[in-house]
Amino acid sequence: MLDFIYQGLPSRVRFGAGTISEIGAEAEKLGCRRAMVVVSAPQMADADRIQSTLGASCAGVFGGAVMHTPVEVTQAALERVRAWHADGIIALGGGSAIGLSKAIALHTDLPQLVIPTTYAGSEMTPILGQTESGVKTTQRTLQVLPETVIYDVELTYSLPLAMSICSGINAMAHSVEALYASDTNPIIRQLAEAGIAALYSGLPKLRDDARDPAVRAETLYGSWLSASCLASTSMGLHHKLCHTLGGALNLPHAETHTVVLPHAIAYNAPNVRDAVEILKRAMGGGGVAGRIYDIAKDAGVPVALRDIGMTESDIDKVTAAVMAKPYPNPRPLDQDLIRRLLRNAWAGVRPDHSTYL
Repeated sequence: MLDFIYQGLPSRVRFGAGTISEIGAEAEKLGCRRAMVVVSAPQMADADRIQSTLGASCAGVFGGAVMHTPVEVTQAALERVRAWHADGIIALGGGSAIGLSKAIALHTDLPQLVIPTTYAGSEMTPILGQTESGVKTTQRTLQVLPETVIYDVELTYSLPLAMSICSGINAMAHSVEALYASDTNPIIRQLAEAGIAALYSGLPKLRDDARDPAVRAETLYGSWLSASCLASTSMGLHHKLCHTLGGALNLPHAETHTVVLPHAIAYNAPNVRDAVEILKRAMGGGGVAGRIYDIAKDAGVPVALRDIGMTESDIDKVTAAVMAKPYPNPRPLDQDLIRRLLRNAWAGVRPDHSTYL
């Protein structure tokens, strides 16, 4: 007999192609008359486009969003909010811009309109990760959940292949961990399976044509489903490892998720056989950890932590941090196995079902 709790979250989602043209109408629905646009430095040109579209409804552009949402950057952005008398936030970009938007909302309760340009997934969640003094912490509160999300498939056409793959595997990680979360349920499991299937199908096709509208729509749809899973469940070992690596070593977010996910799956597999069966269905066969590893390797993106900034001497430091405050996980954390996992991920070993037995 089914017995579960499912909590839907109050977000408005507009999904399609060319939907960024509706930004003015969507901002008006939120009551924004002086919205501050938040982007990272590489997307200032896109911010200028939004500012031109909004006209007098744009209070200004803050282009200082960076990875892992450092608290000092948030403070700088809050100063602009006050100086410009902003009454809303429009974030365009990936996790850096969206994370900063959420941090601003936490302090101001201003409404957020978010336009993701990657597959990171933060736009659908009430989760904020922030970094202070080299430590990344997360919190969950509806105060940071964006009110409106505009998905525009066309904005992903120019996303470089490497970032598309890493960002997509990052998104897949949300669905994977939702399958075995302590608070999972049948609704989330269906969303997760569909999200994983869409991403597993779409990501390899991007190598042939990164601007194929149908493929980009498939992968963005999978990203949205996966983000919805992240929003409604708790995460486990994979996210703990990535948050620790990102906060302590300032490793790039999406690339870190890409390297770690196959190892986290292999570690947990003996304790989540039902989740593994769902993964097999979504991917069309067994050896699921290796299949995800192969997507990354075949696309030429990093599969080793040593290639994205981690040194071998960091392994013990990160092991200790993970063990000191672990996330809930279906398989208890064994210090020796976690060290082995990190060493394998550092070296770029392809994991299989027997790697962490």
